[in-house]
Amino acid sequence: MKVNLGIVGLYVGPKFFMLVFVLVICFLNVNGQSLQDISSIKVDDLSDEQIQLLVERAKEAGLSENELIQMAQIRGVPQEEIEKLRERLESMDLKISSSRTATSASTRKPRKQSNLNEITQGILVPRSEVGDRTEAVDYFGMDLFYSKDRRLTFEPNLNMPTPQNYIIGPGDMIYVDVYGQSENYYEATVTPEGNLILENIGPINISGLSIEEATQVIKNRLSRYYTGMTGASPNTFMQVSLGNVRTIQVNLVGELRLPGTFTLSAFSTVFNALYAAGGPNANGTMRNIQLIRQNKVIAEIDVYDFLTKGNTGINLHLQDQDIIMVPPFEGRVEVRGEVKRPRIFEVKEGETFRDILGFAGGFTDEAFRERVNVTRITSKERSVSDIFQNQFSMFLVKGGDKYEIGKVLDRYTNRVQIKGAVFREGNYAYHEGLTLSQLIKNAEGVRGEAYLNRVTVLRTNEDLTTRLIQVNYQEIRSGKKDDLPLKPEDVVRVPSIYELSEEFYVRISGEVLHPGVYPYSEGMSAEDLILLAGGLREAASLADIEIARRATDPEGRDFSQILPVNVQLDLGKSMHPTVLKPFDNLVVRRKTNFVLEKMVQVEGQVKAPGEFAVRHAEERISDIIERAGGLTRFAYTKGATLIRRTEFYQTESEKIRRERNLQDLLERLNLDFLEPTESQSRLIERLSRYLISEEEDVRGTTEEKIIDARTGVLSEIAEARVGIGPIKIKETEAIAIDLDAILKNPGSRFDLILEEGDIISIPRQLQTVRLRGDVIYPTTVRYENFRGIHYYINRAGGFDNRAKRKRTYVVYANGEVSRTKNFVVFNIYPKIEPGSEIIVPTKGPKVPIRPGDLVGITTGVATIALLITQIFN
Repeated sequence: MKVNLGIVGLYVGPKFFMLVFVLVICFLNVNGQSLQDISSIKVDDLSDEQIQLLVERAKEAGLSENELIQMAQIRGVPQEEIEKLRERLESMDLKISSSRTATSASTRKPRKQSNLNEITQGILVPRSEVGDRTEAVDYFGMDLFYSKDRRLTFEPNLNMPTPQNYIIGPGDMIYVDVYGQSENYYEATVTPEGNLILENIGPINISGLSIEEATQVIKNRLSRYYTGMTGASPNTFMQVSLGNVRTIQVNLVGELRLPGTFTLSAFSTVFNALYAAGGPNANGTMRNIQLIRQNKVIAEIDVYDFLTKGNTGINLHLQDQDIIMVPPFEGRVEVRGEVKRPRIFEVKEGETFRDILGFAGGFTDEAFRERVNVTRITSKERSVSDIFQNQFSMFLVKGGDKYEIGKVLDRYTNRVQIKGAVFREGNYAYHEGLTLSQLIKNAEGVRGEAYLNRVTVLRTNEDLTTRLIQVNYQEIRSGKKDDLPLKPEDVVRVPSIYELSEEFYVRISGEVLHPGVYPYSEGMSAEDLILLAGGLREAASLADIEIARRATDPEGRDFSQILPVNVQLDLGKSMHPTVLKPFDNLVVRRKTNFVLEKMVQVEGQVKAPGEFAVRHAEERISDIIERAGGLTRFAYTKGATLIRRTEFYQTESEKIRRERNLQDLLERLNLDFLEPTESQSRLIERLSRYLISEEEDVRGTTEEKIIDARTGVLSEIAEARVGIGPIKIKETEAIAIDLDAILKNPGSRFDLILEEGDIISIPRQLQTVRLRGDVIYPTTVRYENFRGIHYYINRAGGFDNRAKRKRTYVVYANGEVSRTKNFVVFNIYPKIEPGSEIIVPTKGPKVPIRPGDLVGITTGVATIALLITQIFN
């Protein structure tokens, strides 16, 4: 039957009518309303008891929460009431479910380990507290169970399928699922008596049975109630699985780091138990660990089988009250030298050196495999033996043996070497009859700069002494002399003509783009060297280029010879070029009076503030103020200040300024041209190459070196004078100027000449006075005409007790300072102007007079009085 519900088109079957019926009955019983009023139900009017009754009725009808909400929507309950109903159900924590529906089986939680705290108390022991504190990393395999640098537990996997051989015991959670014609599920915990009590079935004793055996016992019992489980064609089936896992107790005894009784998971193996105990200690065996169950040794475990072959015999599952016994080791041998795992290994009776070599991972690539040296302990002393390669599988090992595997010798049986001016230097194979010419031919021949008149052969004699043989290879090539036969380990060296003389170079300095040292070439001219250095700078003077050449004066009076050079601006080829010689120094000087533009800045109360270029060497403050349009009517001339760079200012060098300008140009080209022309592409390429080369030049400029020298001198003075702290170096400082006098008398002594980087600051009219230092309340107060300094001191609460009144001084707005003057016993304080800052210094700390000083003063006064008395008498 299909009913069209608007745009949803929901299929409606028999269950739907049951839902509608339950909802109608529930709401009629709960709220006492008629069928027509169901859509107008108000959830806020329902009490918690009525909601509880509604949930119980829905449970009895087998409805889920979503089905109940969906059914209410179909019956026309408004969406607001639906949301309220859902919130009421969630707030009351009423989850609609049935213990007999198939959907409830999906609510099972993943398998967990019972009593996890008990287990971790045994396993997660701090590594530093393990019983045996001796470091055993040299014993092969012991770091598997114990390492202070890691915390592994090898805990069993609880998400694995239920093992059919798992032995059930008290505390195990058992799930029994019945499906097919009849559907049901049971879950119960095995009681301490070993019974599984299923609802309406009764107790079933399954303790001590495996999962496979318990499945048959439970099936036999349930078949009484589910007849479909038996017969030739059963229609009802059953599955038994393990839920939460119980714990077992295992006893670990013997030579262990932490022996005792451990509580472990029932899924645990021998591996997990050994790790819980920290593994065998330094005296424990790893080759004969015994698993004892019901007073019988059921397994002997060799950890080496797991470590070297991957055998899983160590993963035997444990049962409650099992005993793991670790006896002392039987014997150990030490393997050192060229093996992949040099360690101390435990050995069993009947094992050979081939077995030990397998434990050690085999030989390394550089091992000498023909013979192995062994040191063995006899009944009285030690003895040394040799094991040859054909005896490895026959030589029986013995506890206490020490095996040393050596390296192959660092020598060659058939090597000759060639070095120097050949195309392929290196080692070559020697064969009988090899000659010098053949070796040079194998090295692809000699290079152009080879000096063939003196080829050397270094030969090693039998007694390891050496002999040097000089050969004129030019004569051998021409056939004038016989070829030289070579011997193994000969070293042939073909010298270069450059090794016979000093390396030639030339140098260029001054106004070129890349000054420095360049390689010398025969016939090189001054123009060639300038081109190598990137060309001339704008500041270069063509009339002042000269070469400084090393002097050859035998008397030693002249140090260098100065040669003037004439070059063209385009560096074209001249009729009589000046040819350079090795070690020449080409100097390109700067043009006379060539300077970069100097910039000053005017800020504050002028009509056109900003940066201005200085026009000539005698431009003054008044000139710049005039170029800035003059002062505004708000300008406070008494507060004008000139900020000037000191000699420590890090000026931007011409090189840095040029680099910044070129960088801006490069960025502009990249932004302006999406598809640049060929000329623009070449320009971008040249700029990029130039900027990269400039970044590599990290040498300091002359100005930086001068600043470093001055700073070093001041530091030395401060260190030499006791009581002077580090000198604070300022890059700029404020200079007080009288702007009124400058504007009234331009060009006077008050009108300073401007320098590069000067900043003229003209503030607005100031109306405050600031008080600092030893006053009661340092503050800033309003300026009052015709008020003296005491007026402002009183506004700050007056002088403090430690105030040094005679030293009070005033800093005016333009940076000028005026101090207090003394006339007889009167203090004449400075005049106060707007923007002034009154500073009251503090007296130094009082130094109490010590008794010894007081005695000295008293004695001195008494002595003077005695002298005066004697004089008058």
